[in-house]
Amino acid sequence: MPSDGIRISKIRNLEDDIMMYLSAKGIRIIAPIPGKGAIGIEVPNKEPQTVSIRSVIASKKFQESRYHLPVALGATIANDVYVADLAKMPHLLVAGATGQGKSVGLNVIIASLLYKKHPSELKFVMIDPKAVEFSLYSKIENHYLAKLPDAEEAIVTDMKKVVNTLNSLCIEMDNRYNLLKDAGVRSVEEYNAKFISRRLNPEKGHKYMPYIVVIVDEFADLIMSTGKEVESPVCRVAQKGRAAGMHMIIATQRPSTNVLTGTIKANFPSRMAFKVSQMVDSRTILDRPGAQHLIGKGDMLLLNGGEIDRIQCAFIKTEEVESICDCINSQTGFVHPYLLPEYIPEVDGGDTSIGGPGFGDRDSLFEEAARFIVNSGVGSTSSLQRHYQIGYNRAGRLMDQIEAAGIVGPSTGGKPRQILVDTIGLDQILSSLE
Repeated sequence: MPSDGIRISKIRNLEDDIMMYLSAKGIRIIAPIPGKGAIGIEVPNKEPQTVSIRSVIASKKFQESRYHLPVALGATIANDVYVADLAKMPHLLVAGATGQGKSVGLNVIIASLLYKKHPSELKFVMIDPKAVEFSLYSKIENHYLAKLPDAEEAIVTDMKKVVNTLNSLCIEMDNRYNLLKDAGVRSVEEYNAKFISRRLNPEKGHKYMPYIVVIVDEFADLIMSTGKEVESPVCRVAQKGRAAGMHMIIATQRPSTNVLTGTIKANFPSRMAFKVSQMVDSRTILDRPGAQHLIGKGDMLLLNGGEIDRIQCAFIKTEEVESICDCINSQTGFVHPYLLPEYIPEVDGGDTSIGGPGFGDRDSLFEEAARFIVNSGVGSTSSLQRHYQIGYNRAGRLMDQIEAAGIVGPSTGGKPRQILVDTIGLDQILSSLE
């Protein structure tokens, strides 16, 4: 406790001297300790202790947690297990120099969620520019992963597909908000509770909505490759995703202001900082110094709810990730991964009339499909897929051409489209198009 008249800034300026006298690897001055009239000096142990993933997942605190998306990150300086709720965060920004534990931290978050949530309750969208970090999770594709209908692999490694995937997530988010509005609820938790208690009709397009967690392993690489095209959908999902059950985790080793722009930082209130190389990086990620004095190897500062906690991140080996995925893979899963809505990039100046350059030539199934929709009374892309045994892309294009002809109405979220004509009206439209 400083004597009267001693300024805090004076003690802060002595940081390097205190570190030398204590022979410490790196100290952190907490001035003042919240709620106390004292200054804290945090000194790391001479021999750091590894926190195993088993110790945090087997802990009573994690096992009995009632959080919607519980994440066991590791041990605090008091050696207590730290469990956070990703649903409350609601998005997380992870930064740190290369080799300081970012990828291990992401694997710990994924492992925590796999242990706690059933495949029907949670889906991951994994974006991996390095192409090697998340490859182990391809085994649980049908259980836990979400992807575009035309994507070969659920883990997105191709830069061109990243923009389509993120824009598809925006469409999914808008569809979810339409369903929430119809159900008269404000969040995905209330909606799912209402659906389970059979107060929502599946015939009106209502369905159980799993949480979607989007994980980007190297965000700086995306910004360098695609720039604003990526930043815009990321900000949209971050701004509105929480109530729709969509959460983002973004990791980068270069927390500079041209990568983590003001808009992105404003929408990611929770931050996780591993050791960084200089104070300016710490200020960029945490808005305060301190991360440059961490000792590395999983030592991190977590800013959550306005408070900063120092945590030793749990350690999970590649073999452990592999055995978790093998165990899940050996169980019965879904027939296919969770399919996101298809995103068709807009063509500048494209003519969206039937047969115009926006659609290409009219599909050979156009007339037959139009008659099938009018006769069956169901205007949905999935019904065309099942009936004609065609892919999602072709069925989507067919439906767009049928909409442009004025036979069905526009898409309304998860519900079938409104059919605007009867059989006689259809004949007139088809004869006018010949």
